[in-house]
Amino acid sequence: MSANNIILIGPMGSGKSTIGQILAARLDREFIDSDHFIENKTGVDIPRIFDIEGEEGFRLRETKALQELTARKNIVLATGGGSVIKEENRKLLRASGYIIFLDTTVEQQLERLKYDKKRPLLQTENPRERLEALLQQRKPLYIELADLRVPTDGKLTRKVAAEILPKLPRYLTDS
Repeated sequence: MSANNIILIGPMGSGKSTIGQILAARLDREFIDSDHFIENKTGVDIPRIFDIEGEEGFRLRETKALQELTARKNIVLATGGGSVIKEENRKLLRASGYIIFLDTTVEQQLERLKYDKKRPLLQTENPRERLEALLQQRKPLYIELADLRVPTDGKLTRKVAAEILPKLPRYLTDS
């Protein structure tokens, strides 16, 4: 493995950003959220990118961001829920770190995201139906990529992070 990054994948609302921040702090590593990275680089938020460029335009930006981010070393990276869709992205992630799939149910996603108006893919008549379709498409990819799969339903983010730390390979936790 060329870089000992820790990469978090999973659906929106699974806790990637919050758990990633906790892991980074505990391991004294830099934390990067790929969606925030894209927003900082473009100067606009993701819903605006979707409005202007559509999902396809956003996915191109996401791949460019992942190319840049996966070249770094010793980071904790939280990816967007759809980052696994493109084969190119999966190859980048696979080659650059230890991948943790934060697994959550649609019910838990709905609970965690019910007040979130910044998720373009959830701005629909039936968010449950959309989340179920996304999970059906993406979950096999999350499972295929994952070095470690951690269920997050009904758990506090600190508890999930505490569960992950002892399961990390030694080369990731030795400074």
